[in-house]
Amino acid sequence: MAKILVVGGSLGGLFVANILLRQGHDITLLEKATGSLDGRGAGIVTHDALAQALKAAGVTVDHTLGVPVSQRVTLGGDGKNLGEMGLPQILTSWSRLYHMLKENFPAERYLQGKAVKALTQDEKSVRVQCEDGSQYEAELLIASDGIRSGVRAQVAPQIQPEYAGYIAWRGVCDEACLSQHTLDTLFNRFGFCLPDGEQMLGYPVAGSGNDTRPGKRRYNFVWYRPASEDQELVSLLTDDDGHHYPTGIPPLKVSWKHIAHMRQAAREILAPQYAEILEKTAAPFLQAIYDVRSEQIVFGRVALMGDAAFVGRPHVGMGVTKAGDEAMVIGKHIAKLGASPEALQAYSDERLKLGQQVVARAQYLGRYMQAQGTKGTRDTDNLKRNASTVMAETAIDISDLLAQGKAVPESAH
Repeated sequence: MAKILVVGGSLGGLFVANILLRQGHDITLLEKATGSLDGRGAGIVTHDALAQALKAAGVTVDHTLGVPVSQRVTLGGDGKNLGEMGLPQILTSWSRLYHMLKENFPAERYLQGKAVKALTQDEKSVRVQCEDGSQYEAELLIASDGIRSGVRAQVAPQIQPEYAGYIAWRGVCDEACLSQHTLDTLFNRFGFCLPDGEQMLGYPVAGSGNDTRPGKRRYNFVWYRPASEDQELVSLLTDDDGHHYPTGIPPLKVSWKHIAHMRQAAREILAPQYAEILEKTAAPFLQAIYDVRSEQIVFGRVALMGDAAFVGRPHVGMGVTKAGDEAMVIGKHIAKLGASPEALQAYSDERLKLGQQVVARAQYLGRYMQAQGTKGTRDTDNLKRNASTVMAETAIDISDLLAQGKAVPESAH
């Protein structure tokens, strides 16, 4: 049995902490936030690999995981159906997965208010010092502490998030608020709407208390919109009192003026069904979209995983699944090679190139979105072609493509 530190108590950290604890290791998880992380993210697209990772973490996977959909649809700006395709998927929420994983992990091993300040290692152990003065020592450290990883800042300070040139408006709207027309034409599907150089998508998720009964669910949306880094982004990340949040504005601090402007734009350019959803969403929030691409994810006794290692734009719909995959691979190699730098190196050998491919795939999907509608007229044939491409390529299971090294279509290189 080895002592292993996990830094980051979100989904990736909980995956790897649960898996390694089940192997019999002595796990301590350090999370910098205090209080519940619940509700930080909205919807999550599930894949088969995600269910495997949940089972490996000791979580029971059944019909309560999420809301099933069988179809995708793209709506035009007039609200009419531009095309549809069959694709069964189960859509869940960040908070659902967080509760499942956290309830499975011993509370006394989940330490909060632990922000990593310094990190040292030698041939036998790795030590961390936290900002509250506490210190921890272990044989390995697995860092899953997010896009602004404090551990990555120590071992690979040159790797920084790069802004992609656009933001996402996000939120969830209660099913009970919506008109019958929107319920009939959109609610039970994974839906898209494609204004010039933008993309709206959404799907049903569980409602309050993880209720998946019809009438009690919510519709989760993500609306990608361009925003210049120097002016628009700075303004969007500034609250009504003039406080600027360069690394991300808290959901409830988003300016009412920006929300009003966003809703006005929705009425002008989105399908009326989506405009209604945005109008009736109580607290929409926004997220700036970034890429993080690592050239190295293992540093002796320290490994990066999840968003600390790679951040692919959300178009891929694989972020949580990727973290689950990485946690299983780390567990597999530690089981085989012990809690050693060799086990971490074997993880890197298996996952580094895959992580880079996920980022490349996300960039390809983002470029495709940004290029739409900027070349002349929006003719109907072109719109239908775009609709079928987006429905076929966004948030699908790309495990096989990754395995073949084909995450980005040949024509896009």
